[in-house]
Amino acid sequence: MLSRFGIQKADVGIGLYLLSAILFFIIPIPSFMLDIMLAINLSIAFVVLFNCLFVKEVLDMSNFPTILLFTTIFRISLNVSSTRLILTTGDPGNVVKTFGQFVGGGDLVIGAIIFIILVIIQFVVINKGSERVSEVTARFTLDAMPGKQMAIDADLNTGAIDDAEAKRRRDKIQKESSFFGSMDGATKYVKGDATAGLIITFVNLIGGIVTGITNQGMEATEALQHYGVLTIGDGLSSQIPSLVISLSTGILVTKGAEEADFSGVLVGQLFGVPKVLILVGAVLMLLGVFTPLNIVLFIALGLVFVITGVQMNKHINVKEVEEEVQAEEEEAEEIRRPENVVSLLSVDPIELEFGYGIIPLADVSQGGDLLDRVVMIRRQVALELGTVVPIIRLRDNIQLNPNQYIIKIKGIQVAEGEIMFDHYMAMNPGYVEEVISGIPTTEPSFGLPAQWITEGQRERAESAGYTVVDPPSIIATHLTEVIRAHIAELLTRQEVQNLVNNLKESNPVLVEDLVPRLLGLGEVQKVLQNLLAEGISIRDLLTIFESLADHAVTTRDTDILTEYVRQSLKRAISSKYFPPNEPSSVLTLDPKVEQEIMGSVKQTEQGAYLTMDPEKTRALMESVKTETDKMTELGKIPIVVTSPIVRMYFKKLTEDYFRDLIVVSYNEVDNNVELQSIGIITV
Repeated sequence: MLSRFGIQKADVGIGLYLLSAILFFIIPIPSFMLDIMLAINLSIAFVVLFNCLFVKEVLDMSNFPTILLFTTIFRISLNVSSTRLILTTGDPGNVVKTFGQFVGGGDLVIGAIIFIILVIIQFVVINKGSERVSEVTARFTLDAMPGKQMAIDADLNTGAIDDAEAKRRRDKIQKESSFFGSMDGATKYVKGDATAGLIITFVNLIGGIVTGITNQGMEATEALQHYGVLTIGDGLSSQIPSLVISLSTGILVTKGAEEADFSGVLVGQLFGVPKVLILVGAVLMLLGVFTPLNIVLFIALGLVFVITGVQMNKHINVKEVEEEVQAEEEEAEEIRRPENVVSLLSVDPIELEFGYGIIPLADVSQGGDLLDRVVMIRRQVALELGTVVPIIRLRDNIQLNPNQYIIKIKGIQVAEGEIMFDHYMAMNPGYVEEVISGIPTTEPSFGLPAQWITEGQRERAESAGYTVVDPPSIIATHLTEVIRAHIAELLTRQEVQNLVNNLKESNPVLVEDLVPRLLGLGEVQKVLQNLLAEGISIRDLLTIFESLADHAVTTRDTDILTEYVRQSLKRAISSKYFPPNEPSSVLTLDPKVEQEIMGSVKQTEQGAYLTMDPEKTRALMESVKTETDKMTELGKIPIVVTSPIVRMYFKKLTEDYFRDLIVVSYNEVDNNVELQSIGIITV
């Protein structure tokens, strides 16, 4: 019946537990009911204790702060109920009487001493220690969070873990932070409970004596004896479960992060070293022989320790031999086993391999920050180009020179470089006249002349105007440029699908109208790859999809669609290439050349292609080289502006000769940009 309303049995149980605690503050209960509740309270305390003892991981008891609150309020409500029965009827039930008479031996003084000792142990020792440990643990857990997050990102980038494992570890860090932060405050419940129990006990004693004398007509000593025993029984019946809960709290907060059975780990750490047991046994036997201590007891106990240590040592030796034999058998079996060819078929999108001399740059324990830089590269490219860079695998390769590194794209080497450890690379930006001595080299990212200099020369080179970079920055910059150059081919269909899914959350109508109704996922991928190949960001995916939806009804040619998209992104293209509020120097195409190019375009079902005469192509490329060299000498980036219909074909014609040449059309230039032609490309 309750399940129809989404109410489970556990919900009912917890609700009744809390409701009864509230009701016990208000409604008097009979003594037999109090006995039942005190027994339940004691059993719950032991359940909590053994759960804390045997739980394998601290976060398995992540709701422990809430448990502390529930058990504390329930225990205090029972304390109030027992106080009411003591003062009204003088009969608080069997449990309270038994604790007062049996535990205290029926003697008021002995019972009082035992009660005070329990309170001191709980309040001064366990509560105080647990509170301090919780406070320190919470502080260190919060302080360590950034480092743990960086370690997870580093493992993710090196391929040691996948996205799912990274998410699980991040969730675990968040849970640890919440748990230890809550435990820092929850220990105050236990401390307050002990204080309240002590106050209630004294109130019970004074109130009982007054009640006995005034209402029961007892003598002062008789009232003290009768109500004193009941009060101590009441205090013990509440303080012993409270002590158990306090002990559970101490066990949990001192348990550490060991993912194992706590009792087994504890016994193994205490009694797991044979020579320790033998030494302890020898000391005990010496004490029994040379001191007045009981010789039989100490020699017998010492022999137990010595024999246990000897047997354990034999067991460890046998186990080591068995493990060694098993390892050899597994190794031989692995050699005999047919190679798992399937595992060799996977290819990492991006790999950075380096010699053993570069390992310190990637080792966090040695102060290396190369892993952190790889994380920043992925973030930087995501912000600049709007796409997620695949996981970058970092591996050491003993076949490389110690200071050499190579960069692979889909398993094929595309770039390499070599650094000098403990040196810096100094590059002359072109205007520095002062010469510094160093080892000549070439900057690997852009092929610029440079020099390796020492730490002592760094300050002088920087003051002279040289650009000085350290080895990790050299590798990171080189890796970034390689990724930018190959980002188009790294954009997979799956990644495009992820981008589509993200856009669909905010613009479902647009996405459903475009994919797959007008264009397939592969065609969208091709358009995005065309944009990335020329360094155009696809971060504004909404504008790109709007443009595709507008023009896909008339053509499905991805090259033409790319041109339409580029025109819709003209503000972004203009801000990328043309500085505001000043004329921009560009190159233009001779109208005759544009007509020649358009006349050489052949249309087929597979798309359009150029059939220009080779001699004219060679002459055109020479003209491009001449004009671009002039702009480079002037310190300007060569940019060619063409008519919209020619831009695509001219870019294809020149990309094999001038890969980094920027070609834009007039329709891709924002209205507020002022262009100044300083050269015409002609034949």
